[in-house]
Amino acid sequence: MQTYLNGMKLKLAIVILNWNGRGFLEKFLPTLLAHIPDYARVVVADNASSDDSVAFLKSHFPDVDLVLNDQNYGFAQGYNVALAQIDADYYCLLNSDIEVAPGWVAPVMEVLEAHPDIAAVQPKIRSYHEREKFEYAGAAGGFIDKYGYPFCRGRLFDTIENDEGQYDSAMDIFWATGAALFVRSQVYRQLGGLDADFFAHMEEIDFCWRVKNAGYRIVVEPRSVVFHVGGGTLPKNNSFKTFLNFRNNHFLLLKNLPKHRLFPTFFMRVLLDNVAALAFLCQGHGKDFKAVYKAHFAVVKQFKHFRAKRVGQQFGAYRDVCKSPILIQYHLKRKHRYDGRSFI
Repeated sequence: MQTYLNGMKLKLAIVILNWNGRGFLEKFLPTLLAHIPDYARVVVADNASSDDSVAFLKSHFPDVDLVLNDQNYGFAQGYNVALAQIDADYYCLLNSDIEVAPGWVAPVMEVLEAHPDIAAVQPKIRSYHEREKFEYAGAAGGFIDKYGYPFCRGRLFDTIENDEGQYDSAMDIFWATGAALFVRSQVYRQLGGLDADFFAHMEEIDFCWRVKNAGYRIVVEPRSVVFHVGGGTLPKNNSFKTFLNFRNNHFLLLKNLPKHRLFPTFFMRVLLDNVAALAFLCQGHGKDFKAVYKAHFAVVKQFKHFRAKRVGQQFGAYRDVCKSPILIQYHLKRKHRYDGRSFI
């Protein structure tokens, strides 16, 4: 068991950030190790777990490299701290609750090696529990609308499609899921990695937006398939997750929108967030109702800090934002699919 990679240069480092996830490691590491090419290494970066993850790895997977973070840095900074210790041409940020399919690496690496202007690639993400369906966090590639609502080919809000080959074309996307994110290490370092202020949730969308602002492309490669459990760290019905999603969505917009879009976007988002908070209250989710306003307070508190992050940044990626609001398309026009170009 190597604590660090001892200066070894890798072509591809597949890095799993672990926090109290011994069960997922036990379940999914054997399949992962069986389906990686010779030029790749698996690294588990442990975020100061309080379970027996580290002891389990040392005992059962001595060939897996291990990086020990000295505290729980969250998803974003946890990866930054770990990746700073790993020298590789490419990184794959892989969730611990992912089951990979045979041959999942090769198609992605073909894309990255053939196209220097492509900085990040995601596989097609399907559900581990309902294997015919796409998985919520990534599906067949991520997009975002003018008010900051993220969605995917194969998933609009809670409408999740069966995978029937309808999105088996590789294409440019706006964001790639952090559940299985292949990225050039040079670009990761150039852009400062994931933003630690996000802690967790939407940090990969922020990173991808910055990637596109820097002039690189992001694509989905459906020939590569993985299966995601989802909700392994924070379950869906969790007020802290609600807080992070609302807060980080505003952080995302504040950092990356061009100046002329800031006021109209935030004006509309505050209105829409109030509608969402009222819906939570009517549904009896009082903690989620409070989480929305707690998120707004956090944004106000850190407004100057995040505005400073705009200095020196380009904002060209806004041209690729979906200008048609998903709320209108989904709720009013009853269009529950997006093919990467238009709502259907």
